Amino acid sequence: MVFSSSLFLLYFFPLFLIIYYLADVKYKNNIALFASILFFSWGAPLFIFVVLGSILIDFFLVQKIYSSEGKMRKQLLFLSVLLNLGLLAYFKYSNFFVENINALVANWCAHGIAWTSIALPIGISFFTFKKLSYCIDVYRNTHKPFTKITDYGLFILLFPELIAGPIVRFNEIADQIVDRKNQETIDNKLLGLFRFVIGLSKKVLIANVLGAEADKIFALDANTLNTPVAWIGILAYTFQIYFDFSGYSDMAIGIARMIGFKFPENFDNPYISQSITEFWRRWHITLGRWMRDYLYIPLGGNKVKSKARLYFNLGLVFLLSGLWHGASWNFIVWGCFHGLFLIADRVFLLSFYEKIGRIPSTIITFIVVMIGWVFFKTETLTQATAFIKKMFSFDFSSYNIYFEMNFWTMLFLAILFSFTGGFARVVRMQENVLFLEYSLRRVLITSVICVMLFIICEAAITSSGFNPFIYYRF
Repeated sequence: MVFSSSLFLLYFFPLFLIIYYLADVKYKNNIALFASILFFSWGAPLFIFVVLGSILIDFFLVQKIYSSEGKMRKQLLFLSVLLNLGLLAYFKYSNFFVENINALVANWCAHGIAWTSIALPIGISFFTFKKLSYCIDVYRNTHKPFTKITDYGLFILLFPELIAGPIVRFNEIADQIVDRKNQETIDNKLLGLFRFVIGLSKKVLIANVLGAEADKIFALDANTLNTPVAWIGILAYTFQIYFDFSGYSDMAIGIARMIGFKFPENFDNPYISQSITEFWRRWHITLGRWMRDYLYIPLGGNKVKSKARLYFNLGLVFLLSGLWHGASWNFIVWGCFHGLFLIADRVFLLSFYEKIGRIPSTIITFIVVMIGWVFFKTETLTQATAFIKKMFSFDFSSYNIYFEMNFWTMLFLAILFSFTGGFARVVRMQENVLFLEYSLRRVLITSVICVMLFIICEAAITSSGFNPFIYYRF
């Protein structure tokens, strides 16, 4: 079940809100937990028992970490991390590992490993990171552990951010799970609803339209394309993944706010970035902060004795970031690609960007990001390299492909919304819409707009069979 489905929009979510709002405060967490279990079970009915079992083990393991000292404390932390990473490795990377081993031994005419492919549970990367943040934060004495297993279960399974983020860390939300009465205000409910509809519109009206055309182009043989069509294809995907992912984050933040939770922001106009370093401060912000605090800094971060070690740390973090996104060589190359440009920023690019100015720096960074998205979109390295070659082949021969006006309209709006975020007036407008309390007049106007957008989105979902869920590999 995904947020942009009729099942969720017309049945699951309204029913959940009615029950949640009518319930006494002491039952709200249990209702949210039950709804989250049902939400997850809808897409992975068998794996829910594995998740619940790991939650049970982790809860008592972390309780023991909190009460232990010295060497025992470290050993229990290691056991908790091993348990969670082991589950992630088994379900997400076993197929990839076996496929590569079999491909390797096939060159020696040897028999490969007999293996039954393992289904990938949705959202496993997201809730694994949440479980790791729980045990590590408790180990670091950042926050006390939960005293009730149902509270811990709600933290892990909370359905608004269960399958696509943002990645909410334990220390950011622990107090809200225990008590959020002061945040369940009418203003938060309205702002949450408005934020949800904005995210839904980004996903359904922009991302889906662009994604349909991107899929058509990437399904073609790259060698037969001309250069303009290749660029249109990657432009469509570049904006699809942004409006899809940021739209889903908006919906998650909005739902959470409607029930009293405050989630961290996950995107900040990333395509106006003037370097890859800045891009990663604006794109998937919660992932970047998680990698920084739980991996990069423990490796030494910037406080290392040599630049070689600094560059090694950056490269390793982004190699693992690529692998986190999916069990594929394309994701690994994508992570290394970004890591390489982060290192290049430190070596010479940032000073070069300062000399050439804001607009050229933004254009260069945007092109680099688009090239990276080719690896993200395609299934194999062969497909990715063929597509990139076509992008820069300067082949302007005629190509018989037709794009409807709806596509061009949404592409224009995507470009407009993506690149006007750098203007101070637009930033203030975004803050007014997303964060500030509304006057009665603004509530009425915004409510009418939201109702209209919701009806249009539902009509688009009902009339179109194209409503992809691009996070299934995460």
